[in-house]
Amino acid sequence: MLDTPNYNPVQLEKLRRFFHGMNHFMVFLWKIGLGPMMNMWPSVGGRILVIRHRGRRSGREYLTPVNYALVEGEIYSAAGFGAKTDWYRNVMACSEVELWLPQGRRRAHASDASDSPCRIELLREIVIASGFAGPLMGVDQRKLTDEQIGSMAKDYRIVHFTLEPQNALPR
Repeated sequence: MLDTPNYNPVQLEKLRRFFHGMNHFMVFLWKIGLGPMMNMWPSVGGRILVIRHRGRRSGREYLTPVNYALVEGEIYSAAGFGAKTDWYRNVMACSEVELWLPQGRRRAHASDASDSPCRIELLREIVIASGFAGPLMGVDQRKLTDEQIGSMAKDYRIVHFTLEPQNALPR
């Protein structure tokens, strides 16, 4: 979990560019069929899905990989750069998305769950499901107190994805 509120604007921009570059690589891996394999060892590599969504202004299609957690059979993700995160703003403007999951592609509806009474628990699960990303940034997700998570992730937005009741879409 990144303590983004304590980063200065230059550091945040560098971090965004780094993740943007990594996103292209992750989408490439999904496109060549390695997405499900990347999710085989979630405690190490994390749980990663790809969101196919539309730009809120351009209408262009975007593919964005994100970490996610399964909590009581429901899918949650966090926008770590807060409400300014492009994919978050896009899915809030047009909530009908397609998720590329290890089990296949599914249509889903995105909704903001940031004000959930279970916010801290959801954030903890999402961060744990991010695998190596937390420790890479020097954070032991399992040892953080609720207060530490709340403080570090106060600007994070939580997105709940509700899968449509249908079969997986063809690849």
